[in-house]
Amino acid sequence: MIRNSRNGYFLIFSFAAATFFAGCRQPVSKDGAATGDKVNAADTPAFTKAVLKYAHGFLIDYHDHYKLLSVLNHAGGKTDTMKFVLVQEGTAVPAGYPGAQVITIPVKSFAVMSSMHVALAEFAGVADRITGLGNFGYINSPLVRANIKAGKVNQIGLDGNINDELIITMHPGILMTMTNPDASFGKYKTLMDAGVPVLPNAEWLETTPLGRAEWVKLMAALVNREDLINKKFDSVEQAYNELAQLGTKTATRPHVIIGMPFKGTWYVPAGESYQAKFLKDAGAGYQWADTKGIGSLALNFETVAPEALKADYWMNLAQVDSKKEVADRDPRYESFKSFRTNGIYNNTRRVNDIGSNDYWESGAVSPDVILADLIHILHPELLPNHALVYYKQLQ
Repeated sequence: MIRNSRNGYFLIFSFAAATFFAGCRQPVSKDGAATGDKVNAADTPAFTKAVLKYAHGFLIDYHDHYKLLSVLNHAGGKTDTMKFVLVQEGTAVPAGYPGAQVITIPVKSFAVMSSMHVALAEFAGVADRITGLGNFGYINSPLVRANIKAGKVNQIGLDGNINDELIITMHPGILMTMTNPDASFGKYKTLMDAGVPVLPNAEWLETTPLGRAEWVKLMAALVNREDLINKKFDSVEQAYNELAQLGTKTATRPHVIIGMPFKGTWYVPAGESYQAKFLKDAGAGYQWADTKGIGSLALNFETVAPEALKADYWMNLAQVDSKKEVADRDPRYESFKSFRTNGIYNNTRRVNDIGSNDYWESGAVSPDVILADLIHILHPELLPNHALVYYKQLQ
């Protein structure tokens, strides 16, 4: 079962570790371009290698004038891959990759389905290249929203309502989707036959916040900005790991519950999910920390209630903005310790005027900032001067 992460839901899917590889640089010419490659000045150096440390969902192999991207699916005890040949503009498509989709790099225009994809483009400095969005209602980026207002971005539809004709007319360099790596791509056949590459982004299958954020390096490979993104990600990584050192060494671990029941089921993060990793690194006590799975556990109210009654904090409550709204959902919530002690914090501080929550956009590539918020809430003495960015206390 898959639930939309924008609403704070989780995804139930089995995912394992992939191969780690180190980085190196190709020979470059005097202008900084990889030898024999045609690149734009803004995209040089072209073939600095992406250095992957945390992401398990993709690999990139580098060759003379192309890159081989593998999007991995580890379900069912085996590793299946989707192959993409990223060919430098102006060079020949290499032989030997039957069935692989070909993407011309650097990609000059993107059609994307998720606000996470917008965040990746923002991080890489190419959000201005977004020409298609699944839905205009889920975007925070000021630049992208300005381009929407200026008529530079088309709404292309989501899931079963994708406007193939519009996308083919636009002919973006790539369509980035939220599809599972093992899902049938039959619904995209018309687009692929028309020469529009379709690339699934499976960042939501990662087991750590840094692994999820490291999908920025896939975006970097698409636009030949590995050198820039390696350096920017290094800063995020360093900040996150320094904060995690603080959080994991705390003597006390206040207990936390997550979410609210949805249609009678209370979905909580499974122990191997990136959300559970956030709680661990923030120094939280979490009842389901040792459970298996990277998605969510579907529990009933009676199972969660004993923990909820005594938990110190209650977080990520979806679309509620006050304690009154919480109580209106169910009067039993007023018995929770967190309700009585004002320990309710929602990740909705950056919800904009159209109801889009930036926690799921810029927050996806700023795990260090989210972790700082959590540590400040749970252990304020460790970060006394931190001002909450994505979280707010419900009154």
